[in-house]
Order: sequence, then structure tokens, then C-alpha cells
Amino acid sequence: RGDAADTEVRSAVERIVAAVREKGDEALFGFSREFDGVELTAGTVRVAPGEFEAAQKQVSEEFLTAITLARVNIRKFHEYQRRTSYLHDDGDGVRLSKRVLPLERVGVCCPAKSAPLFSSMLMNVIPAQVAGVERICAVVPPRADGTVDPHMLVTAKLLGVDEVFRLGGAHAVAALAYGTASVPRVDKIVGPGNAYVAAAKRR
Repeated sequence: RGDAADTEVRSAVERIVAAVREKGDEALFGFSREFDGVELTAGTVRVAPGEFEAAQKQVSEEFLTAITLARVNIRKFHEYQRRTSYLHDDGDGVRLSKRVLPLERVGVCCPAKSAPLFSSMLMNVIPAQVAGVERICAVVPPRADGTVDPHMLVTAKLLGVDEVFRLGGAHAVAALAYGTASVPRVDKIVGPGNAYVAAAKRR
């Protein structure tokens, strides 16, 4: 089905992205209803502070220990990749320089439909933090009851990410790319996803 499937995905994604870009929250919440079966509003799309606290009580100590260690190891690895600015005077009055600046805002896609991929959050948020990105937000698909998996919320809290939106799929990518009244526009979108997410990121 190769080419036919690709065309099908591209066509669907173009429709979704165009609608979110044009209609903002109205389209975003409509697609959440259509694809996730979840009713969202401007007041519920973002995970509330109390949900992070409640999530803490739903995960095991072993999980907390594991992600705490993972955070240390992943940060250590990415510290070696940090790029730095430099200024060089070649002696003839010519100065050569390179200025490295972090992006202001980054959005992280974290799949959680078949399984909560909290590793995606760790591996995408930490490099952005090492680079010095000031504002990082995450989109995580909601479960059938509209909640976000507690493992994802605990990982976000551990990393200091308090902007988490219960969104997934191409409509989440479009919201991050263009911004809506409820979801901030970001400078870069990272993280894995299905064919629709990948197509939306390309778009």
C-alpha cells in the first residue's frame, strides 16, 4: 500500500494542519473529540497543577528511582554535545566569531497511546535544557477518560516541565507550530510519533 498510504496520510494531515492554523482552538478541540474521544476546552487542555501532585501517588518508588538515574545519565551525555560561542583574533585586525544562542521555545511530542513513552520526554527535554532553552512544553495524548498517564506527568514534573497539554497526533503538532489561544507557538518541535505526526512535522 506504500504510495497510496502515504498519499492518504498526507491528505489527512494537510486538512488537519490547515484547519488548526485557520480556526485555532475550535479545530484543535474538534480533532481531539474526533480522534481521541475526549472533550477539551481552553480550561482543560492544559494539565492542572493538582494533576501532577495526584500522579506522584500513582507511580512506584522503583519508577522514581529509575527516571531520576536516567535524568542524570542523559544530561551527562548531552553536556558533551554542548556547543559554545567563540571569538578569535587572527592578529591582522580580523576577528572571527561564532555566537551560539538557544531557541526560546521548544515543543516536545511524547507518545502515550499504546504505552507511556516517558523515555521520549527525558530524551527530548533534557537536551533542550542543556542547550539553554527557556520555555519547554509537552503534548501527551490523553487516555480514554481524558487524563494523562501519571508516569508522563511525574517525568515532566521531575524535569521541571509544567506546561503539559493533553493532545496528540497531527493536530497537536499543528497547534505547536502555529499556536492557538490555548497552546503556545514554539520555535521547534521534537519527539517521535506515528505517520501522521511525522507528516505534520514535515508539513
